Amino acid sequence: MKSIGVVRKIDDLGRVTLPKEDRTILTLEENTCVEIVREGEEIIIRKYQEYCTVCSEKLDNKNYYEIGNKLICRECATKFAKKVQE
Repeated sequence: MKSIGVVRKIDDLGRVTLPKEDRTILTLEENTCVEIVREGEEIIIRKYQEYCTVCSEKLDNKNYYEIGNKLICRECATKFAKKVQE
């Protein structure tokens, strides 16, 4: 992982400010959801990407169905529909 050379302090509420240039490059606008992942001694902050509940593939834009509180890609939904029709 490459360092971007910016050091920030964590405030008393545990917040860290991300540099504006990086927010702009990554299109992290206000209210954009991010995912926080801990890997060993590292904390990774990345844009939140939703995944299919069944196959765990990343979901593109509106290329999925929401069933209850679960997201299912069109490919898995089609497989389920075919199975139900058998």
